[in-house]
Amino acid sequence: MRIVLLLAALTLSASLYAQDKKAPASGFRAEFLMHLDQMEKKYTDMANTIPADKYGFRPAEGVRSIGEVLMHCAGGNYFLLGFIGVKSDTPMNENFEKNADPKKATETIKASFALVRNTVLNMSDADMDKTVKFFGGKDATIRNVLFTTMNHQHEHLGQLIAYARANGITPPWSAN
Repeated sequence: MRIVLLLAALTLSASLYAQDKKAPASGFRAEFLMHLDQMEKKYTDMANTIPADKYGFRPAEGVRSIGEVLMHCAGGNYFLLGFIGVKSDTPMNENFEKNADPKKATETIKASFALVRNTVLNMSDADMDKTVKFFGGKDATIRNVLFTTMNHQHEHLGQLIAYARANGITPPWSAN
């Protein structure tokens, strides 16, 4: 039993060391990961701050509800990583954005951001210059796909902020 526990502890320590070793200290990946962490925190804070009974709020017919926006951002993370060859275990279908509650939205957002983070951690700086086929079959660098991913996150965070404020909810990071 002691040997099993020792092996488990050593495996965990080696895994944590490997993660620390992979985290870049500077350059595009380090800066991207810093922004990614900020975005994840804001999304999860919003998901946890907005009451469950507001998740169905939509300012007009034909636009996404609060819950759908949260799920759409997570889905966007999965979808955009697909352009660089990353496969997700999360099933994406026409119902992916529907029926989001705070717990489901928070879990899904965290999982999607973790996949983005792990993808970037497992790449080198040189990988950022590799080209892939992007929207319309045009060549784009992996760096450009990651910029697009971050841009998508910012776009929909702004949407969530507007939805929250329309419901009298102040985003947690600006409440003072």
